[in-house]
Amino acid sequence: MLFIRICRLLPSVSESLALPRHGLIRRSMASDPTATETTRFDFLVIGGGSGGLAGARRASELGAATAVIESHKLGGTCVNVGCVPKKVMWNAAVHAEYLHDHSDYGFDVGNVRFSWEILKAKRDAYISHLNRIYRNNLDKAKIQTIQGHARFTNDPEPTVEVNGKKYTAPHILIATGGQPSVLSDNEVPGASLGITSDGFFELETLPKRSVIVGAGYIAVEMAGILSTLGSKTSLIIRQTGVLRNFDSFISTNCTKELQNSGVDVWKNSQVKSVCKTDKGLEVTLVTKDPEKKSDEEKIRTIQEVDCLLWAIGRQPNTSGLNIGEMTVDTDERGHIIVDEFQNTSRAGIYAVGDVCGKALLTPVAIAAGRKLAHRLFEGKKDSKLDYSTIPTVVFSHPPIGTVGLTEEEAIRSRGKENVKIYKTSFTPMYHAITSRKSQCIMKLVCVGKEEKVVGLHMQGLGCDEMLQGFAVAIKMGATKADFDKTIAIHPTSSEEFVTMR
Repeated sequence: MLFIRICRLLPSVSESLALPRHGLIRRSMASDPTATETTRFDFLVIGGGSGGLAGARRASELGAATAVIESHKLGGTCVNVGCVPKKVMWNAAVHAEYLHDHSDYGFDVGNVRFSWEILKAKRDAYISHLNRIYRNNLDKAKIQTIQGHARFTNDPEPTVEVNGKKYTAPHILIATGGQPSVLSDNEVPGASLGITSDGFFELETLPKRSVIVGAGYIAVEMAGILSTLGSKTSLIIRQTGVLRNFDSFISTNCTKELQNSGVDVWKNSQVKSVCKTDKGLEVTLVTKDPEKKSDEEKIRTIQEVDCLLWAIGRQPNTSGLNIGEMTVDTDERGHIIVDEFQNTSRAGIYAVGDVCGKALLTPVAIAAGRKLAHRLFEGKKDSKLDYSTIPTVVFSHPPIGTVGLTEEEAIRSRGKENVKIYKTSFTPMYHAITSRKSQCIMKLVCVGKEEKVVGLHMQGLGCDEMLQGFAVAIKMGATKADFDKTIAIHPTSSEEFVTMR
């Protein structure tokens, strides 16, 4: 009787032998008491951002024992200091724009006050909510979350160490993303007195005087948000226009729109030095027009600056990973080199997202991570991301939408004689009765006798939400004739794309 009672208190044989979704490799020897155990998974993901989480969740759905290593907050750049909080701030700036138009539409709004503090509190609460959702999703998928910095060891098989514990897997994905590039005080004296886009989201109050350095989409978006919300803003660019990697039609128009909206654009200029005074920062600039060789450099200063923001590019998060130990090849900027299947130079180690330095966009990282999971754990040998014809939006004022080849790229690849351009510029109907004006510009890049549409570029009210549908058509190989056969939706700006001549 006593024996039976004891047996009932013990776990059943099946329970005691049940295997977890991951296992332990015991590497400790009696002669080496310092040796550690290594936990093995099927799939080990370094980086809990968009690409890493997407790959991890899809792999888990396909039956792989999966773990995610993250040193900061789940969600990566996009959720914490990128797309999501940026879009909240852009939405607020759009409200500020519409306030200018209320009287033209018959509204008397009286004295309107803006509180950066209220907006920041609501934005931060939303981001924290998203962080919790990501954690809950991992828990539901039975994916182990490991908090800390990963570093590759010199073990015989690819292994990482986090907080003194070792983890390995036959498939390890590096999805550590990127971070804003910064200048040292040796390169530009006082550079460290500025912030980056990461620091923008820590600002407790709206700066009265802002200086943004850079000509890429982050610089354009930050300048637009700050200026529209009421900060006197200067944008420092090295050449004559912003977004130089975009179609020249877009680059020229966006530069003009920034200036028309009140942003002070300093062309052919660079920051020479920054110093702190009792009234804020003093930013010294050097300006020289390269076209005018005889012109001397002009030295000027912007004073009483309370926000200097560097938006001069991004760099991969690879320092501290010790990827050299794994003989993983990188380019001169530190980006991990991968092939079309996201394979690195070391078998069993893969990379997706910004750490690879190609198409630095959240949906690209997500798609690449999922495609990789299907290849590794569902046997889909040919599962890979097609990096061509990727649509993207810049949340400028007004927003930009672009997909496919620029006119310049099409001419280089197909020859000028084989490229046909259709474009238009007009005032959107919304602005027909407003004193504030903003143009909408549109361009189609077509190639060959059939006039296949290989590029579509636009800037104007609503262009951010127009793009996705047109991107599908272009990905499917639509021609100008297909556009022409489509009945216009009137009155909209988008109808211009199907009525161009």
